[in-house]
Amino acid sequence: MIVGVPRETFPGERRVALVPAVIPSLIKAGLEVIVEAEAGAEAGYLGSEYAEKGARIVAAREDVFRAADIVVQVLGYGSNDKTGKADLPLLRRGQALIGFLRPLSDVPAIKEVAATGVTAFSIELMPRITRAQNMDALSSMATIAGYKAVVMAADTLPRIFPMLTTAAGTITPARVLIIGAGVAGLQAIATARRLGAVVSAYDLRPAVKEQVQSLGGRFVELPLEVADAQDAGGYAKAQDEAFYQRQRELLGKVVAENNVVITTAVVPGKKSPILVTKEMVAAMAPGSVIVDLAAERGGNCELTRSEETTVEHGVTIFGLINLASMVPYHASQMYAKNLANFLSHMVKDGQLQLNLEDEITRSTMVTRGGEVVNPRVREYYSMPALAAQSKEANS
Repeated sequence: MIVGVPRETFPGERRVALVPAVIPSLIKAGLEVIVEAEAGAEAGYLGSEYAEKGARIVAAREDVFRAADIVVQVLGYGSNDKTGKADLPLLRRGQALIGFLRPLSDVPAIKEVAATGVTAFSIELMPRITRAQNMDALSSMATIAGYKAVVMAADTLPRIFPMLTTAAGTITPARVLIIGAGVAGLQAIATARRLGAVVSAYDLRPAVKEQVQSLGGRFVELPLEVADAQDAGGYAKAQDEAFYQRQRELLGKVVAENNVVITTAVVPGKKSPILVTKEMVAAMAPGSVIVDLAAERGGNCELTRSEETTVEHGVTIFGLINLASMVPYHASQMYAKNLANFLSHMVKDGQLQLNLEDEITRSTMVTRGGEVVNPRVREYYSMPALAAQSKEANS
């Protein structure tokens, strides 16, 4: 079977789905790899490096799709809402497609993908189970985003992060607040601490307190009762508006005490909760910085503008999306390793084996045979269960 790597076309996207280092393991698994010319150039991977590792370079994008049995992308149509639709005519029935597809955000796009007959796997639906950890691309990209958020904030803040004792006197350290201690939040804590800041973190899940403290952060505890803070997959669950209102009231003072606030609170498939109000922003010291990692889903800050950097009340607010693409070399390296592990899991003796009794395959497969087949996606959009799914539910 042939695995095809087309160049990413989303505006500003610099990552590539596979890097040269993973090619030998795929060849060993019985796969051939073809790569569109210049696909890895913006991430720092040359065509000659792919060729040296055994991949074949093809000039035209159409040739990649025509020859490939499995197409791997970073942002497939769904995630790539700008230019991704142009790939639909290139897909064919029985072909496999793997990438970020954002199936819980754009049902028309997913239905269009299904209509091509392609068997599509959405990498962000990877189950959070032990044996899938090395395939969890969502966590890999969140790690990069958490790091980059701190670096951006440090570069913009008109203060330095660490405490310094100098002949000119003592410089007090910057104060950084991380809201949401998931993968991105924890990496942000670690990065800010390495730069010397005093770091605090808040999360509605009390279970992460120990993780925050292990990284040198202070865990902010608010007098709030949370009966059901996370789902079975470890993700934060949406709360009602009364909870968020009380949370905002208590967070206001904490936000005002910090020079940098990084928000990471995302609930899969839902609009991001507003945690930082315009009044909180106004109470921050001039020159402060907010990096809103939830900007793509509306943002955790009331004044965030998706894909923009703005200044409100003297506070710089980053609403940029796709931060992982700003560190394309290592983001591509991590993503490629995740994909290589996923392919190795499903490919046996050089052939794609679709075992629907396997949780990893079942959870990530979104479309097959012209239908949206993922039960979670169908339920989310209130689509009726397929006959086979109904039969399985009753068995």
